[in-house]
Amino acid sequence: MVLLSQVMGAILGILAVIFGAFGAHILKKSFTPEQLTSFETGVKYQMYHALVLLMIGFNFNLDTGLEKYMVYCFIIGTLLFSFSIYGLCISASKGKKLKFLGPVTPLGGLFLVTGWSLLLYYFVRNLV
Repeated sequence: MVLLSQVMGAILGILAVIFGAFGAHILKKSFTPEQLTSFETGVKYQMYHALVLLMIGFNFNLDTGLEKYMVYCFIIGTLLFSFSIYGLCISASKGKKLKFLGPVTPLGGLFLVTGWSLLLYYFVRNLV
């Protein structure tokens, strides 16, 4: 499980850098300013959560259910949140917006909030 957190953190980090460069240099020409801002939001959130996964992977044993659910929430949430934004932006720029992705973004956000809530719970529980 530790390895999953570290590997996914590294993969998401690599992809965030690639997608960020792709957005800044290639998509900039075909995106509206609003689409570019949305795409950049997806990249930022992806990088933030890549770093969180790496920190968790290096600092937690990830042997309890709570710790495992936390990692799953961050991975699933990042994939749903960021990648739905990418799909929405790219499809909209081509005039064929994939509207079914609209509800996926907040669902991803819910997983991310759950991951952060589990992390907070972990810290509060271990204070006592």
